[in-house]
Amino acid sequence: MSDSSPLPPVRLLPEAELAREALATPLLSRAARLARWAGPDTRVGTGGELVDEQLPAAAAALGLTGEGVDGHDGVDGHDGDDAAASASAAWRVALDTGLVEIVDEEEGTVAPGEDLALLTSGGPQDVLGIWLTALETALADASVPDLDGLVDAMDSGGEIDFPGLGWDPDAEAEFLDGVLANLYLLTVSEDGPGDGPVPLPALAASMIVPDDMGEPTNDVLEQVSDAMMRLDDQFRVLEPVGLVEYQPVDEALMTDPEEAAAAEGTGAPVVDETDVTRYGMVRLTPLGLYGMRARLQEAGVPAPAVGDLVDKGADALLDGTAGFPPAAAHAETEQWLARRESLGAARELLAAARGSDPGAPLRRLRCQQALSLVGPVAEPALREVLDDPELGGLARVWLTERGASDVPAPSEAMVFWLTIDTLAAQLAAEGNSAELRALVEGLAAQHGGFFAAAWRVDHPATPDVLEAMGRIHPDKRVAKEARKAAFKARSELRR
Repeated sequence: MSDSSPLPPVRLLPEAELAREALATPLLSRAARLARWAGPDTRVGTGGELVDEQLPAAAAALGLTGEGVDGHDGVDGHDGDDAAASASAAWRVALDTGLVEIVDEEEGTVAPGEDLALLTSGGPQDVLGIWLTALETALADASVPDLDGLVDAMDSGGEIDFPGLGWDPDAEAEFLDGVLANLYLLTVSEDGPGDGPVPLPALAASMIVPDDMGEPTNDVLEQVSDAMMRLDDQFRVLEPVGLVEYQPVDEALMTDPEEAAAAEGTGAPVVDETDVTRYGMVRLTPLGLYGMRARLQEAGVPAPAVGDLVDKGADALLDGTAGFPPAAAHAETEQWLARRESLGAARELLAAARGSDPGAPLRRLRCQQALSLVGPVAEPALREVLDDPELGGLARVWLTERGASDVPAPSEAMVFWLTIDTLAAQLAAEGNSAELRALVEGLAAQHGGFFAAAWRVDHPATPDVLEAMGRIHPDKRVAKEARKAAFKARSELRR
């Protein structure tokens, strides 16, 4: 993600629920079973890997096969080679996470590790910490091409010829990190698929097709196709650790056209190449969202979560939700209010909304939105600020909308000040949005002398707001009036 803007906040399940999901993932549960299976007779190689002679027993302990590693059919849909690979992967996780430890390197003996007990007696954070380590092992495995290719690429000295293999380990890991970051961003964005799956072609294209490219070239399309095949292999590796739910690419799509035509002649089903789901569909699981957020934070990327601000003051809430999408800001504010007495919370919000700094208008907008969630009990707090030059207009709006009696009419100066403040907040929140354009057009149409009075408004954002109105309004005459008013307002501020 090249965009430096903050990520939208993610909604996470409670840690206890996430920990239960982590314990149920195939990879971690198998690693735990192997750690409990390991004993004095278990032998490992110099790198801690299970020796070949141990793999049949390890696979049997996992219930994957009863035949060993010689290619005979096993149980649970695994042949011997698949069972051996699954057992080996689970053992690496057990070793990397501390569920098992090497007792004697020379003898190659192992024993259950100290962290194994944390899976049953530790808290949710202990379990999730172990799962995050398992995730890193799975990600490292996913970035490695097939072992046969590695063997073929070894030079005479037994070293892997990475250039000859056409594989750059760092670039491969970086590519996978970028794909997962894009998947995270799509998931947490309010205009994204949410909990729904993302088509694999779209995910691959997000990494390869330039944003300013119209029709992709054949070369670019070929790169996207190659990336899809790499990702297909990688997501198959990442699904057992619980990071993603994945529907693989339909193998029928990779059938030679002549073979497909011959198969069609024999009455075989025809592949619908327009069905995007056949090209692979992937989504981050709730546990995957937790894992990706942790990895982004570890990399120094701000990745907020709904609920981060519930224990902080109103100033932190208003500033923190300033860049949130509407639904996320609403959810964060609801949680914040739920922990506080309503009248006291309203007073705290109003106090935090004051200020003449550039962020103040958006704070007041978030304050207004937060107060809309507070019931009639907040009325005394709003009446206390009716004479406040920064909050009086906001208070009148709140009271009037709720049918309160004896609400004093605002002065013309207060109406104009509140208008400028609202426009400044909308600019900060949404930029030149369609909603802001409609608001600007409506203001200019309803108030013929708006710009003649607006440039005199004693608000620090007045020049910027009028300049933006000149930029946004489609009528050239009105836009010119706005720019002239902005010039006057800027000159007034310099005095």
